[in-house]
Order: sequence, then C-alpha cells, then structure tokens
Amino acid sequence: MGTAMETFDVVVVGGGPAGATAACGLAANGYSVLLLDRAGRIKPCGGAIPPILIKEFDIPDELIVARIQSARIVSPKDRKADMPIDGGYVGMVDREHFDEWLRERASRAGAQRRTGTFETLQHDTSGTALVTFTKRLDDGFETTETVRARFVIGADGANSGIARVALPKEEAPPFVFAYHEIVKSPKPADGAAFEARRCDVYYNGRFSPDFYAWVFPHGDTTSIGTGSAHKGFSLRGSVADLRQVIGMDGHETIRKEGAPIPLRPRRTWDNGRDVIVAGDAAGVVAPASGEGIYYAMLCGRIVAESVSEAIRTGNPRHLASARRRFMKAHGRVFWVLGIMQRFWYANDARRERFVTMCKDPDVQMLTWQAYMHKKLVKAKPMAHMRIFVKDMAHLLGMVPP
Repeated sequence: MGTAMETFDVVVVGGGPAGATAACGLAANGYSVLLLDRAGRIKPCGGAIPPILIKEFDIPDELIVARIQSARIVSPKDRKADMPIDGGYVGMVDREHFDEWLRERASRAGAQRRTGTFETLQHDTSGTALVTFTKRLDDGFETTETVRARFVIGADGANSGIARVALPKEEAPPFVFAYHEIVKSPKPADGAAFEARRCDVYYNGRFSPDFYAWVFPHGDTTSIGTGSAHKGFSLRGSVADLRQVIGMDGHETIRKEGAPIPLRPRRTWDNGRDVIVAGDAAGVVAPASGEGIYYAMLCGRIVAESVSEAIRTGNPRHLASARRRFMKAHGRVFWVLGIMQRFWYANDARRERFVTMCKDPDVQMLTWQAYMHKKLVKAKPMAHMRIFVKDMAHLLGMVPP
C-alpha cells in the first residue's frame, strides 16, 4: 500500500522576498504551507531597501550591512551630481543572507521548507493541484516528489514556470538582464573611487545602452553591476570596464550572478481558480530604478491575504483582488517611472540632461521622499511646479546639459 500524498493548503514555489513573505503570512495565520526553493539561488541585486520596508516588515538591524547617506549620479561626460539624503538613509542588505533570513522566518511561523526545482503543475481527478519538483539526495542522485495543494503561489522569478503553465499567454513584458559581481570593498588607502556610505549610479551608454550601472557598498563587500535589454550588449564586459574605471579591477571577486528583471507588471496574476503569482513573477519591479525588494515583499503580503480570503470563503475570485490592490497603491508610480525610463535613458545626450536635473534640490528632495516612503509626494505643490518647468526646459533644449 503506497504512502499517502502530502496535502497543503498552499504551496509557494520560490523562496525570495515575495515567496518567503507570502509563506510567512499564511503560516502565521494557521494554514499548512510548503515553501519550495531552489538550492544556491541568489538574485543579482544592488540590495537597497527603503526605511519603510525595514519598519513595515520588522527587519532586524543585523541584516542592514550599510546605511547609505547619499547617491552620486555620473553622466556620460563624467559629470557628477551628488544627492545627499536629508534626514534619512538607504539600507543595504546582502541578498544571500537577507533572503535566507526571510525563509527562516517563514519556517519559524510554521511553513515547511523543501529544497528543490519545480517541474510540473497538474490537477488530479478531483481538481486539486499537484506540484511536482526535483530534489537532490545526499548521495548526489535526484528524485522527484509530488504534493497536493489547495492553492499555489508562483514566486519563481521573471521566467516563472508557474506562470508559464497556469496563466494566460501574454505579450512578453520588457526585461532588463541584470548582472553583478560581489567584490571585496576597498580600504581607505586603496585609492579606489569609492565611498562606503554612497551609492554610485552611472548613466552612460558605455556601461549600459538603455539602463544604468551601479556601485553599491555592502560594508565588507560591494555590488558592482549593470543591466540592459540589448541581448548583444556584454554585461560582463561592462562590469569589467566599470571596475577598471573606479579602480576596483584588482579586488577579490566573491561571486557573480545574473538574471532577467521584468519592468512591467503582468496583466493577469491568477488563473481564477487556484494559482496566483507574486514578486518578479508578477512583474512588480519598478521601471527606471529596477528596485524590486520592497515591491516584492508587499506583493507577497497582498497575495497571501488574497489567498487567505479565498480559502476562508471558498471563493477563488478573491485572488484577483491582489493585483487590483497593488496597482491602486503603486500603479501610478510605475507608470511615471516607465515614461521616465523610455525617455531619459534613450541616448547619452538625454542622459547628460537627466544628470543635470539630478543636481536640482527640488528633484533631490522629492526623489528621496518618494523612495523612502514609497508614494508620490503631494505636499509640495510648488516643488512639483518648479520641476515641471525645469523638465520642460530640458526637453526643449532651452538650458545647457
């Protein structure tokens, strides 16, 4: 007689910030949850998180490896715009440790953790979802395992296998392919163009023809990376070039990572029955900045709440509320950032003007306030008007870049 197949209220595929947050919320509410994550997966990411994330998701101080006090924006002509953060900071985390802490928190809340690779999603004769995954045994061999689930959350990244098999086919959203190298941070005497409390962002076609490159300090280590949607552009070559320019080409490389990053939310997040996606799988990465950690965790929380309501009521229509809630809160921000990216990142002449705008105190104040609090700032009407006038002047070429 065979062993009975395990059944869970929810199977979460993907243990990044979105999946771990969803699993934690559901398990804390008493649901049986399986959190499935691939071994050795670390997403390429600058690791920046706003103070509102630290507060809303109770992130402990020990996970904040650096507190950034300013940003330096560098133009194609090597002109620099320094943007100090007045009365705030940007927290920096190492995704290797940050994501694992989130998964462990989900486990402490009651979620079961398994390490494996998602293979298939099917349904049995009763209509219950069957999730099959491959896991590696201690002797090096692989085996497959199948579990039953009332609901499935796909938090398995931009190339989500769950979305591919369970959601409607959509026109491919725009992607940026990101790549970074984690290197040993320089010491003060090393002579590198580096400041431990400053993030440097390079808007330069040399380092990215359509996005940007970055140098983000993480305390003892630093993330140096770039992104581009141009498949022929060499991301590795760009990072090597940038490391040479900033004097960090000889510093020890700890690890290298690359992955696609979506820059538009999917139009459909659920199948109306028992499957929903979250995080990168839902496309909730901010255009222009590529910021995703806060949006992924918020998405994971909202998705968990919609699944919980679907279980409580027995009505899967509640799944659709997740996308509506998220887009009501942040859709306008994504729309504005998308327009900004399409226009200002189009060529080096526009990037040069963009960096000039970043020197403006009104731009800096509103940028940091929007970043730290994750909403468009409405309390400064005159600052918005001044920015509009200056923006139009740049668009019409009425001021020098």
